Amino acid sequence: MNSLPTFKSAALTMLVFFLSIAAYAQTGKISGTVSDKKTGETLIGVTVKIKGTTKGVSTDVDGRYTLQAMADGKYTLEFSYVGYKTKEVSDVEVKGPAITSLNVVLDEAAGQNLGEVVVKASFKQESVNSLYAKQKNSSVISDGVSSDQIKKSPDKNTSDVLKRVSGATVQDNKFVVIRGLSDRYNNATLDGSSLPSTEPNRKAFSFDIVPSNLVDNLIISKTATPDLPADFTGGAIQIATKDIPDNNFISFGVGAGYNTESTFKNFKSGARNATDYLGFDNGDKALPSNFPSRSRISSGLTSAQQISAMRSLSQDWKIYNNTALPTQNYQFTLGRVKDFKESTNKFGALFSLTYRNAQTINNDVIRDYVNYDYHDNIYRFSTSLGAIANFAYTYGKSKITFKNIYNRAYDDSFLSREGFNSDRGRDIKFFAFDLMQKSLFKSTVEGSHGLGENNSKITWNVSYANILNDQPDQKKISYQRNPSDAGTANYVYIASTGTLSKENSRLFSKLNEDNYSGGVNYTLPLKMFSQLATFKTGLSSIYRDRTFDARFVGFRANTGAENADAISKRPLSTLYGADAINNGAYSLDDISADADSYNAHSLTNAGYVMLDNKFGEKSRLVWGVRVEQFNVVLDAKVPSPQTSVNDNYVDVLPSANYTYSLTPKINLRASYYRTLARPEFRELASAAIYDYELLALQQGNPSLKEAKIDNADIRFELYPQAGQIISVSAFYKKFHNAIESYNQDAGSTRIITYINSDNVDVYGLEFEFRKSLDFIAKTDFLKQTTFYTNLSLIKSKVETANTGINLKQTSRPMVGQAPYIINAGLQHNFLGDKLSFNALYNRVGRRLVVAGGVLFPEIWEVPRDVIDLQLALKVLKNKGELKFNAGDILNSRFTQYYDNDLNKKYDRSSDETISSYKPGSNFSLSFSYTF
Repeated sequence: MNSLPTFKSAALTMLVFFLSIAAYAQTGKISGTVSDKKTGETLIGVTVKIKGTTKGVSTDVDGRYTLQAMADGKYTLEFSYVGYKTKEVSDVEVKGPAITSLNVVLDEAAGQNLGEVVVKASFKQESVNSLYAKQKNSSVISDGVSSDQIKKSPDKNTSDVLKRVSGATVQDNKFVVIRGLSDRYNNATLDGSSLPSTEPNRKAFSFDIVPSNLVDNLIISKTATPDLPADFTGGAIQIATKDIPDNNFISFGVGAGYNTESTFKNFKSGARNATDYLGFDNGDKALPSNFPSRSRISSGLTSAQQISAMRSLSQDWKIYNNTALPTQNYQFTLGRVKDFKESTNKFGALFSLTYRNAQTINNDVIRDYVNYDYHDNIYRFSTSLGAIANFAYTYGKSKITFKNIYNRAYDDSFLSREGFNSDRGRDIKFFAFDLMQKSLFKSTVEGSHGLGENNSKITWNVSYANILNDQPDQKKISYQRNPSDAGTANYVYIASTGTLSKENSRLFSKLNEDNYSGGVNYTLPLKMFSQLATFKTGLSSIYRDRTFDARFVGFRANTGAENADAISKRPLSTLYGADAINNGAYSLDDISADADSYNAHSLTNAGYVMLDNKFGEKSRLVWGVRVEQFNVVLDAKVPSPQTSVNDNYVDVLPSANYTYSLTPKINLRASYYRTLARPEFRELASAAIYDYELLALQQGNPSLKEAKIDNADIRFELYPQAGQIISVSAFYKKFHNAIESYNQDAGSTRIITYINSDNVDVYGLEFEFRKSLDFIAKTDFLKQTTFYTNLSLIKSKVETANTGINLKQTSRPMVGQAPYIINAGLQHNFLGDKLSFNALYNRVGRRLVVAGGVLFPEIWEVPRDVIDLQLALKVLKNKGELKFNAGDILNSRFTQYYDNDLNKKYDRSSDETISSYKPGSNFSLSFSYTF
């Protein structure tokens, strides 16, 4: 009864809240972080004052400060903290309503009286100093991108940002390869908690779901410290999203894209409905709730029951023809911040919505190997939705955040295949309708609390995530004809409906996984060896609970039924017509196996202790140990010793990272660390799923064990100027029980499964160069031009002594390990940074994709040259931005093949082609505006 007045009061309160926020936005602000110059650790409780006034604030638990309601003009800021030299920064200019960003580094006082020394610097000098400190002070060998760098790039999501990181390569515009190692050897965290795999059949995360404008920083750690999760070898990708924006804003973006192989071409598909454009199926494809169970079907149904069950399934097998529309992109972001006048307390919120729809065609995909000579056309209708809602509140030395992310991907594919199967001696036509709906929801609550006066801190987080992969009705059917019947009445395609297998059945599958995690960390600064040191310890747990259900059902032709021959010659649209079902032409069958469905759960508990020690002015050692206990349990719905898993591991994982500052601009680094690679649930499950594109079954291995990896790195770093780097690295990795995929073909059917390889060695060199070109000549043009490149050279060797398994080679490269990676780019800013140009080049060396068996040799991937161009123009008083992107402009073929002549080169005349197609070049234009 009282809900209406309550609602009005709440609405009025919110209106006053947003209006008061808008009022603050009319004046300027000075905002930034304060950190230790030697360690890079942010400092809690630093006093920040405007010189000559009483106005001042203290840094919060993240080392951040904000001076608000500043009139236009130039100011001198004073930064003071117990045990550190006071610093004055002059020429800090404020132009409202813009925010002036100033990050500051403080030097530790060397003696009792030095606390009175005042260090002076200008705004420009300190901006350079802080950037240098951020680059040099990482405790590990790492590479990263800050929010300031992201602002200056036209990158629209996190996968675009990752393309700029040394040693990282992005596949399919979303999956990341680091140091040439496949994505299963990487780990990803978002806002301090692990990200679950978004893919049903691989350990990988789709990085395109996080908008770049919400990323505060992104770091790839290539070496380990005890406080990092241990399940990585290539790199630990750490993404931190923003929580409290610097100011209030609303931004939106729209974009459209053209693909040379797809857009405005004839687009074939199954039935389409309006909700597909929203990323949700309308439910027509789902298996009915009253559909007979597997046991009921096997025990026998009456004719009426069979007809009723068959008719309850979707009967639309028609192929629809449309025109592929341009790619569409939309984004809306809202940021709000409230500074409380009477205190340093602050509340912030960020909201983002993203939408993308693409219709792509892979024309004439060549599959020419062993018994197959096929040509496929693949049509994929994709919709993705993303949402982020982040909230944060700072008070005193504490901060609480509540961060949420949701993503939904809708991929509806249609494949048509024609060709010849020499094993059967038949011409083939094959059709597949396939819908996959994937979603990820993740919610995290974090807390940071400064304790006492010595900069000690406790942080904690709890997180929940849900992953859903729903495949409601994958329909497949094959037709064949005998070439020897050419010229006769029998030279027609006949549907292969006499038997039912996973190649021509209807698959209904659903994967649901819940993740629960939590952790607590304590940091204590202290004195050791007369130097400032940091002690850190923590505990964490992750619990995963997954269910996977799969049903393989279909219609088996009754060869004795009336007009059976005529029905088998029907076109696809009427093959399973209601008249044929009603007249008894088909029987319902279920070929699901006991192991095709499973339940699984795992628990990972971890604890660590570490010390960050400095020895003199130049040496630093970050060392410690991490202990992880891991238990994984997997049971098929009808469990047996061959399909069940119950493994326990306890691993002690030491690490040490040493840094020696040869000069203020040069670091020498060395490290040793032990990491892990654990099998995913899917890699352990005996469920065998037919992949019609790979023409093979994919099946797990319940005997798979975790891999242990010993790692060693050395690195030389030179920072010629702030934001520039020249580095050379070398690394070595020793794998014990490396997890690899291979062609298991003891029988005539190819099964892609997994194996532990006993002995794997990986050696690598990395070179990175990022510098403005003003060393060529001191001109403004070259000063505004930056060239960057990173090159990785890697050699891997696998020696396996597995017995009872068909492997063609006992010594070979590691599966997924590229022998080299080349990334290069040229960036130039025109017109006072209003116009920016980026050119990017990428090439990944020839890689082993699947290890070979006896009948089916190893599969290799051909290197591709990829060039992307980006042009961004700021308009409308820098509040708007026009972006033009040209992606993969060379449009070189994507090819995987059997290297029959062993010459390490692809030649279609002598090698066999697993898959070869041109993905098309992409051209897009977008506009964004912030107000």
